[in-house]
Amino acid sequence: MTQPTTSKKTTASRQKATPKADLPRTNEPDVSAADVLMVDPVGGWTGADLRDRLLGAGQLAVKAVRHTPRLVDAGSGLAAELARVAVGKSNVEPARGDRRFADPTWNGHPVYRRVMQGYLAFSGTVGEVVERSDMQWRTRERARFAAGVFTSAVAPTNTLAGNPAAIKRAFETGGGSLRRGARNWLGDLRHNGGMPKQVDDSGFVVGENLAATPGAVVFRNDVLELIQYSPKTASVRSLPVLVIPPQINKYYFLDLAPGRSLVEHSVSRGLTTFIISWRNPTAANSHWDMDTYGKAILSAMDAMRDITGSEELVTLALCAGGITTASVLSYLAQIGDNRVKACSFAVTLMDWNIPAAIGAFNSSTLLAAARRKGRRNGVLDARSLGTVFTWMRPNDLVWNYWVNNYLMGEKPPAFDILAWNADATNLPGALHRQFLRIFRRNALTYDDGMTVLGHGVRLGDVKCDSYVVGGYSDHLTPWQGCYRATQLLGGHSEFVLSPTGHIQTPVSPPGPKAHYFTGPTPGADPEEWRAAGTRHDGTWWDHWADWVTARAGDERPAPAGLGSASHPALCPAPGTYVHEPA
Repeated sequence: MTQPTTSKKTTASRQKATPKADLPRTNEPDVSAADVLMVDPVGGWTGADLRDRLLGAGQLAVKAVRHTPRLVDAGSGLAAELARVAVGKSNVEPARGDRRFADPTWNGHPVYRRVMQGYLAFSGTVGEVVERSDMQWRTRERARFAAGVFTSAVAPTNTLAGNPAAIKRAFETGGGSLRRGARNWLGDLRHNGGMPKQVDDSGFVVGENLAATPGAVVFRNDVLELIQYSPKTASVRSLPVLVIPPQINKYYFLDLAPGRSLVEHSVSRGLTTFIISWRNPTAANSHWDMDTYGKAILSAMDAMRDITGSEELVTLALCAGGITTASVLSYLAQIGDNRVKACSFAVTLMDWNIPAAIGAFNSSTLLAAARRKGRRNGVLDARSLGTVFTWMRPNDLVWNYWVNNYLMGEKPPAFDILAWNADATNLPGALHRQFLRIFRRNALTYDDGMTVLGHGVRLGDVKCDSYVVGGYSDHLTPWQGCYRATQLLGGHSEFVLSPTGHIQTPVSPPGPKAHYFTGPTPGADPEEWRAAGTRHDGTWWDHWADWVTARAGDERPAPAGLGSASHPALCPAPGTYVHEPA
């Protein structure tokens, strides 16, 4: 078992909070139609919206072309490659892992091989033009996003004639695959906003084979339910752990099937574990903001302290829940409340000025449009929120299912994470607008960039030990931006890097392939930290549990029941709020 370590951060290693004068400058010309292309929260993908998006793609393409040196060379290179494709002399091959061209016909049939090579040469040149452009990095990310949507959409494999595997399946089934595909398409048109369904969730039931760790709701208010999990060990640590999930999704990605549950793992390590289940907001809750959620977290902490008899506790916050929690910790530090002994953050982006795909959405026009929609509807609806993330990986999350569901006539696969992802939530308008301001102004990186619970947020005031986890393949919250928490928070910090993506990082059960990296005391440069990092086999869950255990007080007998006289068990886990639809 990995032994707990304590990072000791020197004053010299800590970067100063970014002053307002150093805010990231985003004064490059915004491209309004291009912005429309980016955001499903602002509209849809049909009719006039589709026209605007195509116009936006064209504008971005023109911009990329104007900012790409040696464009003629790229065009000449494409023409030469297409000539080699035509005469059968091209060596263009699919990238490793590109499953679209797995059928042997793509290599064995001369026409299909030329179609494949011509498409790959074209899409490769489009990508090269974007990468060679000298645009500001956020504009380049927007162009990369648009190029990805466009080149993935025009792949020959998305059509029946251009997909030999689909043609074979239609022949083998006497057309049955196409009839099933048509039914799937009509079903998605009526019930899934026209997007191909990603998962067959018919076999998953929340409370039975998802969110199934035994426990009970021990506190409830309008905003949250607090779940306490039943102990599995004879003794437990005296300080409880509060897990704070993002408001954007339901909590049970942290409690998937048995064996794939972080909270189950935490309980098995003798930690008294509580988790927040946020209520799914409606338009009537549009006024819920950071203050609302901050007060709710404090109420949950009060209930935990009453139930366990411990004045102190440890937190684990994730993604947007980490932003809210960091603000609450700043508030507690400023009023001299030391109830949080140690805090931990997973896939929580504190610094948004890190070049990454999510930066593509940081434009004034885009954010203003998103704010208008949130204000008009009261909430940012779940479908809009999910769709924009889906289009950030169009081959994996759109066209893969287009081919499977419609051309091959198959059901989408059954997968617990995708079933959870389809069980979406809304985001209240007020909180959405605050998140957009944090995003736009990078407001957590300097003192008083925002106000929560009547106090300016100053992360440097948070002096308790912190544990920070990032995912190396995370395209939503890049690990370098998560790493910045170690420099912004005021106490001793330890950073751990998982090799996984945004959801796979918190869902990292033990297994033969599981591994993570630790490193020296975090300094200013994340790449220097990574270069000095050490690989460990196993899951970071155990490393985190060791870190918490070292700070969670003495062992004592596990409680015989859940809740307390003041906070009795209200109902079995997973409670009632988790069942409220968006």
